[in-house]
Amino acid sequence: MDIANPMLKIRKRRRLRLILGAAVMAGTTLVLLLWQLGPALPRVDRSSLWIDTVQRGDMLIEVRATGTLVPRESRWLAAATAGQVEKILVWPGARVEPGTVLLRLSSPQVEDNLRNAQAQVAAALAEVAAKRAQLQSQSLDQQSALAQARSDYASAKVKADADVIAAREQVIPRIQFKQGQIALKQLQQRVRIEQQRVAAFAGNMQAQLDAVRARLQQQRSNLQLRQRQSDALEVKAGIRGVLQEVAVQEGAQVAAGASLARVARPDVLIARLQVPEVQAKDVAMGMLVSVDTHNGKVAGKVSRIDPAVRDGSVQVDVTLTGKLPPGARPDLSVDGRIRISLLRNVLFVGRPALAKADNDISLFRLGTSDSIATRVPVRIGATSVDRVQILRGLKAGDQVILSDTSQWDKYDQIRVR
Repeated sequence: MDIANPMLKIRKRRRLRLILGAAVMAGTTLVLLLWQLGPALPRVDRSSLWIDTVQRGDMLIEVRATGTLVPRESRWLAAATAGQVEKILVWPGARVEPGTVLLRLSSPQVEDNLRNAQAQVAAALAEVAAKRAQLQSQSLDQQSALAQARSDYASAKVKADADVIAAREQVIPRIQFKQGQIALKQLQQRVRIEQQRVAAFAGNMQAQLDAVRARLQQQRSNLQLRQRQSDALEVKAGIRGVLQEVAVQEGAQVAAGASLARVARPDVLIARLQVPEVQAKDVAMGMLVSVDTHNGKVAGKVSRIDPAVRDGSVQVDVTLTGKLPPGARPDLSVDGRIRISLLRNVLFVGRPALAKADNDISLFRLGTSDSIATRVPVRIGATSVDRVQILRGLKAGDQVILSDTSQWDKYDQIRVR
């Protein structure tokens, strides 16, 4: 009969315990390794990324703004009086001279006012003529009275001289002589009074003529005003240039002061840029500007800065010093770069997405293997249109990803393929 071997069972149990222990150790080791590896790195296609290299050198600080080309000299033509647009004679795009009639208005009231003013001037002229004739007649009467007084005095003087001789020889009574002397003095006084009347009337005559002439001048001024209003019914260009816009239609009623048309000189254009208000504080008069017309770039300089902020931007006018490319015309959309300053010998790189001046951001820097990008903190200094200054976190020659990486915020590394 067979005899049971107890050592065989003991060896089987030991072998089983060893196998189980080894399995537990292997499982634990695998779990630890997987835990240390963490989640799998995301893979990113290199062609979908914007990668730039950190450089050291001079960095140009610029402000970018959009705008349009506008004529330096333009004129809005307004209606001098209320009226109706009777006829548009010239349409936008046509070249005009100062005397070119652009459109014609009609206004019965203006025509009536002109006729009334003409009649009032004619009446004032007649009044002046009548007053002059009247005063001349009165002046002649005054001079006639003076001549009569002088004649009477001369006759009395002859008689008084004769009475002196007769009274000396006692030919006439003494009382008759005295009466003659008294009459002579009265006539002499009358001559002086008449002379004063003539002199006073001459001054009064001038004053009355000045009064009616002033009324005539007033009516003439009114006539000139009515004539200008009538002439203004024919709207003229006023300057040599191109008709840019006609703001009314035939048959429309317009009020006094309403804009009718705009004429501009297209040969002298400026760039009018809209600078964001947060960047406008850095813009100053005389700064150099590069204006891109999308058909070439033109140099210029800042010539005017609007003191007011409108819709979140500040209007900046740029005088163009370079020659405009073919096709440049008013209202053409342009992009401008205003040169603010130049930083010497600094670290800089292309402008990352969402980068702000004097701020901390994190960027993915490519390692030596060029396949793993690691997140690093970076301090941004000054910013320009397409580049930023690096204060710390990177060095010259580093390659960094500038694209928007917000979708990988929870990763410290990404794999670039």
